[in-house]
Amino acid sequence: QVHVAESGGGLVQPGGSLRLSCASSGFTFNMYFMRWYRQAPGKERERVATISASGIVTDYGASVNGRFTISIDNANHTSYLQMNDLKHKDTDMYSCNKYTPFDGHNYWGQGTQVTVSE
Repeated sequence: QVHVAESGGGLVQPGGSLRLSCASSGFTFNMYFMRWYRQAPGKERERVATISASGIVTDYGASVNGRFTISIDNANHTSYLQMNDLKHKDTDMYSCNKYTPFDGHNYWGQGTQVTVSE
């Protein structure tokens, strides 16, 4: 069974930083994409960042404004989202998706809560 699990969320002050981790286990093809999303209650889910297994291809959502950096540890099928200069608007549930295009599978984690507050 393929399992995806996020970690690293928590409470942080405005201007602070957090690093989220998305660890996947179980067999998948070695070509995949990992994507970070975020969603607050009553709001639409938005994509934050995407990265390919090789780390060569990256893409960021418009709301990031250069503050977030996605990275990949391909050997361990683990993605990281470094979040700097956090703002109140970044308060969301952050979820990770692993997509394997060769078999069309999507795997989702449970999410990790990020709260930016005084």
